Amino acid sequence: MAWIEGPVVGFDTETTGVDVGQDRIVTAAVVRRDGDETSVTSWLIDPGVEIPEGAAAIHGITTEHARRFGHAPAGALEEIATTLSRALMRGEPVVAYNASFDLSLLDAELRRYGLATVPERIEREVRVVVDPLVLDRSLDRFRRGKRKLGDLCAFYGVQSTADLHTADVDVLATLDVLAAIARRYPEVAETTLDTLHDRQIQAHRDWAEGFNAWRSRQGLTGPGAELTWPVRLQEPALV
Repeated sequence: MAWIEGPVVGFDTETTGVDVGQDRIVTAAVVRRDGDETSVTSWLIDPGVEIPEGAAAIHGITTEHARRFGHAPAGALEEIATTLSRALMRGEPVVAYNASFDLSLLDAELRRYGLATVPERIEREVRVVVDPLVLDRSLDRFRRGKRKLGDLCAFYGVQSTADLHTADVDVLATLDVLAAIARRYPEVAETTLDTLHDRQIQAHRDWAEGFNAWRSRQGLTGPGAELTWPVRLQEPALV
């Protein structure tokens, strides 16, 4: 049986921003899919800081709403990390769109509250991770256009019954996009998970180096794309 037919565990977050070292998780979702069975667990978190209006406009969670209904960060983060760590230790792949952002932010948040990171919990590097964004970039390198989750849903014919930018909806769409990629490119499902993980590490690095070279030619400044995947190392800010 191909791994795509077995259990996979999707993960996504909505946040206060895009800085892995500074920003906070506002909502998170973990979706386990095994054949026709799908279970969804989601969290609303009071991040302990103001949620910028720009971020709230994207995911719909205001500071007031998070403070009134959200869970304390430490307890929710512990539950999320435990859920993902158990899946990885069972050998179930964690599926995340732009995985290096969500997994790196989660580990930064765990360090912020003095909790064990996912690598510390499983006592090894984080694997296996499957990232539809990395796969799509490597399998269809020269396709023009943006590659946000909504763009890939449109390209692969994935229909969502709700708006994206809600963590659980995004995870379900990500899993559907992954299934569509596997149908279009059978070699994805035929490759062993360990080999697929290693290929994504190299594919992401190749893309990041090319992107950063393009930025340099354009005279753009700033850090550019991170070379490491699926987890980048960065110290978090203090609480």
